[in-house]
Amino acid sequence: MGNQKLYKGSLQTIILKLLASNSKMYGYEITQHVKEITKGELKITEGALYPALHKLEADGLLEVEVAKVGNRLRKYYKLTDSGTKETVHKLAEMQEFLRTMQHLVNPKFSLE
Repeated sequence: MGNQKLYKGSLQTIILKLLASNSKMYGYEITQHVKEITKGELKITEGALYPALHKLEADGLLEVEVAKVGNRLRKYYKLTDSGTKETVHKLAEMQEFLRTMQHLVNPKFSLE
């Protein structure tokens, strides 16, 4: 998809969903997972990812676990209990948004 702006408002939901499915992940792993899942259509930049991760952490939805990998420290992000609940809420919100958009752009086709 050529228009990355459409994904921008969904970044937190994407991160929460990935962490719900994968227990814990580090930043680069998140970017690569999204790229793989979307077959290269969505590329999350570090400039977008890390502020979103820090915001989710500040909001109490993520916690950070630091592990030494080789000679470096790696930050793994994982959901808190609040993060797990918020993921359910955000995914329901996203599904409702997609249904609404589908009705607008193609009223004869339904996702249900």
